[in-house]
Formats: sequence, C-alpha cells, structure tokens
Amino acid sequence: MAPDTSTQIHNIGYRSYDGSRLGRAYARKSLFSQSLRGAYGLGRSAKSKVLPMLLFAVMCVPALILVAVAIAVPGSTELPIKYTTYALTTQVIIGLYLASQAPQSVSRDLRFKTVPLYFSRPIERVDYVVAKFAAMASALFILTASPLVIMYIGSLLAKFDFGDQTKGFGQALVSVLLLSLLFSGLGLVMAALTPRRGFGVAAIIAVLLIPFGAVTAVQGIANSTGSPDVVQWLGLFSPITLIDGLQASFLGATSAFPGQEPPSTAVGVLYLLVILGLIAGSYAALMARYRKAGL
Repeated sequence: MAPDTSTQIHNIGYRSYDGSRLGRAYARKSLFSQSLRGAYGLGRSAKSKVLPMLLFAVMCVPALILVAVAIAVPGSTELPIKYTTYALTTQVIIGLYLASQAPQSVSRDLRFKTVPLYFSRPIERVDYVVAKFAAMASALFILTASPLVIMYIGSLLAKFDFGDQTKGFGQALVSVLLLSLLFSGLGLVMAALTPRRGFGVAAIIAVLLIPFGAVTAVQGIANSTGSPDVVQWLGLFSPITLIDGLQASFLGATSAFPGQEPPSTAVGVLYLLVILGLIAGSYAALMARYRKAGL
C-alpha cells in the first residue's frame, strides 16, 4: 500500500528564534513611546509636526520674554508672574494642543481598527489604555513644564532667591502634573467616543472651555451679589477652575477666582478628591469604551 502523502512537513528554511521574549511590558513601552513621539509629530509627516511644534513654541516664548524682562529690570527680585499662574494664563494653548493631539492618538485606531505597530503577541485592553493615557499625560506635562523650566533657569541666572524660586517651581510642577493627568483623561475620553477626528476636536474644546466660561460668569455674579462663599463651590464644575482652586489652597498660588479668595482647606481637599475622581473615572470610561469596541 502506498504511503499517504497528503500531509507532510517541509523544511522551507525558517529559523527558530532563541532570543528573549520581551512580553507585554515591552509592548506597552513601545506603544507609549510611539504615542508620545506622535503627539509632537515625530515619526510622522512634516505636515503633522507643524501644529504641535508651533504650539510648543507659543508656550515657551512668553516664558523667555518674562525671563528677559526680569533680568533687564534693575533691582528686580522675582519674576513678573508666579510659576503657578503660567498654565492658567496659557490655558487656551493647552486646550488647542490637547484638542489637536488626543484625537490623532486614539481616533484613527478606532476608525481603522489598527495601530502603527506590529505586536508578536496580542496586547490586553489595559495595556493599550495605560500606554495611551500615560503618553498623552506625558506630552501635556512636557508642554506645560517646559516654560516653567525656562523661567526657573532664568531666575537662577538673574540670581533671585534660590529657596523661593525652587519652592515656587516645585509647587507649579505638582500643579501641571495634576493638570496633565486631568486634561489627558478628559480629552482621551472625548476623542475615543467617536472615530471621527473632527468631532473629537470639537468635543474636547467644548468640555474644556464651555464649563470654564459658564463657571467664571456665575462666579462673577455670585461675588458681585455678596455671596463670596458660593464662588469656591462653583469652582468644582470646571476642569480649569478645579486646578485653580487646588493650587490656591495648597500650592501657594494666587487664585483667579473673583475676589482672589482661595477655597478653604476643607473645600480644597474636596477639589483634590474631585480631580482624582475624574482622573480615575476617565480611565474607567476608556476601559469601558475599548471593551465595547472589542479590544
């Protein structure tokens, strides 16, 4: 009887892999690195680099001007504005950056069901969400902390008091770290709700700017009608005013609220809890969104 040749094993020259298996941790690191680079257009087309780099320059140039003014003015002993004020002053730039980059980070992946990396093993949903969240927060932290570094170096060159400048710089870093986590979470959730990038951009701008405008207007009315205690409670309803109230309570910042009265310590603790709750809630919402998307 002739042997059955319908199933055979052929040696076609493939070589076995004897190297180390890097696993999911390396996959997360690779996705984080690719997403962070992409947030500034690195590894993408020249056209993709224009807007993020332009916004980064717009964030840094005023800091250079502040340093130049402080050095040029005789007898100056401090910078024209506090470190903690800078991010609030440039909130529109931060919002535009987030609105432009958060959708490109996640919307295309949802639309085309693919990522620009090849994984030899499947990644888990948590790997994707953690990598994207961390990358967007890191990109925002770079954007917001770079001007502070410029101001700090300039203050040391101007021979301002080292202790005061270091304290103010450290407080501002804590503030922009929380801002970066909060804004990144909210921005990614808005961007992940739709695979259409344009809708994501509009949703992010609306979430950041509309509540701020509404809260600021109502705070002004409350302050002018003799209800200053209401002002601090109203600050809980906007991402920008949450950061403002927190740093005014605990980080030595001057409040931008009407009347410049910082929230009380108890309300400041509530601000912190709301911020942490929103960050955790954003992560949970992203996990739920990608569970629904089938990741």
